[in-house]
Amino acid sequence: MRLDKFLANAGIGTRKEVKKFVKQNLVTVNDELVKKPDIHINPEEDIVVFDEIPIEYEPVVYLMMNKPAGFISATEDDEHETVIDIVPEYMHMDLFPVGRLDKDTEGLLLLTNDGKFSHQLMNPKHKVPKKYYVEGDGHINEEAIGIFKNGIDLGDFTSSPSELEIIDDDVQSKAYVTIYEGKFHQVKRMFHSIDCEVTYLKRIQINNLNLDEELALGEYRHLLEEDFKLLGL
Repeated sequence: MRLDKFLANAGIGTRKEVKKFVKQNLVTVNDELVKKPDIHINPEEDIVVFDEIPIEYEPVVYLMMNKPAGFISATEDDEHETVIDIVPEYMHMDLFPVGRLDKDTEGLLLLTNDGKFSHQLMNPKHKVPKKYYVEGDGHINEEAIGIFKNGIDLGDFTSSPSELEIIDDDVQSKAYVTIYEGKFHQVKRMFHSIDCEVTYLKRIQINNLNLDEELALGEYRHLLEEDFKLLGL
């Protein structure tokens, strides 16, 4: 692998930036100062150091993002910005969102280039719970808890049993809902069926993994070992 690609994959910078770092004598390979950014290295054997920090080879990437509204959950789009546009330093690593959140929905979104990882979390057969915080126009009464638990006929499909927790049942209702699938506009359609129109939606949890509260909208971080355990992987 070319050194500049290796460092770009590690998030050190773009290939153009890596070239500058090499000129600034900030990169060594096996304790030797590098003069050219396009030299080839063995990422599994050679020791690459940037600014006195050893860089580990990362063939796959797992990111947690606090998705902001206004971005679509796709790898590319001719009209709208995508969540991949938020992570330009990983653009070359073919990341994709694990599942999807609607354009106006915020919250926990995972990005990876590991198809098996995505399949384990998003395949409906695995019934991985996904929890959302919901605000809506309209009262939510206690009967809705049973309606959600029994599954809702939405016309093209019937939702699996879900868990509704009412926070505030005033005209501006607030609630948590946990679903085990992820159909198009599913949460909004479920609330619409009980005469409550969703005005704000945020995913806060996948399985036992909570959205990192330290992540502001649009920020992201690598998944930690404990995160994979919370995901059940």
